[in-house]
Amino acid sequence: MLTTLFKIISRVPLRLNYLLGDVVSALLYGVVRYRRKIVDSNLRSSFPEMSEKDLRQTARRFYRFLGEYFVETLALASMSEKEMRKRMRFENMEAIDEYLRQGRPVSLMLGHYCNWEWCSTIPLHLSARCRPLQIYHPLSNKDADKAFLMLRSRFGATSVAMADTLRAIVGARREGLPTVTGYIADQAPLYESTHLFVDFLHHDTPVLTGAEKISRKLSAAMFYCDMRREKRGHYVCRCVEITPDASAEQPFAPTRRYWEMLEASIRRQPHLWLWSHNRWKRTREGFLSAYSPPEAEHRLSTL
Repeated sequence: MLTTLFKIISRVPLRLNYLLGDVVSALLYGVVRYRRKIVDSNLRSSFPEMSEKDLRQTARRFYRFLGEYFVETLALASMSEKEMRKRMRFENMEAIDEYLRQGRPVSLMLGHYCNWEWCSTIPLHLSARCRPLQIYHPLSNKDADKAFLMLRSRFGATSVAMADTLRAIVGARREGLPTVTGYIADQAPLYESTHLFVDFLHHDTPVLTGAEKISRKLSAAMFYCDMRREKRGHYVCRCVEITPDASAEQPFAPTRRYWEMLEASIRRQPHLWLWSHNRWKRTREGFLSAYSPPEAEHRLSTL
């Protein structure tokens, strides 16, 4: 049912659907006050140099963007390839194509920044033979999961549950196909999945390291998807190399670079990150209380 609803809404011209997005954002900000305390707290602690006026303006702009993200994501259901190419551009794709022509796998690191769902259109811009994959968390609601899988696969990407990542990449390799695998890597890990803390936006932040671990096993090249918004409904993603070979790096070095790059992107256009996510609910203190000192030290020194 959701799949059908998404397709119906997406057939309305995007310029009109933005009116729906504006209504949604106004309701979320001023009426429902959706996660307002989390958003305000996250912004205040991440940008201590901002005035109260600038913080309020950034929060309002974030909620407006959230409404835009909603209707832009639904637009994936029926937007033509021609229009999508005009609205979502990719730069430095020749560097990725070169690795693929060598038969090398490529890992793409991105965050919940700009319209991350539109990164699923990257297969339109790959000229080398490969299998485009995107890692995702299956939704508990089966109807919603089916609808979002439809959106994310429409332009040629294959969605893979996180637990099946390595199996899918190795399977493609056996078929003689190098992979381009996208990881949204800015979620908050559980303590049992934590192996690294980084300084991110003035916070001591636990981070996921699974993408680096898999990339090391595969000797994959790693790139960061540096997105920016040119204007409403128009984005550019520049693929910036993190490392030509993850296996040749010191442990955690590629992950640290990813977080440095993501912070630079956020500081450039701060309202375009997902501030409603309770990103810093898990702390180093909580991590250290969950493990004995030797075990905690071991976990923070190994991938």
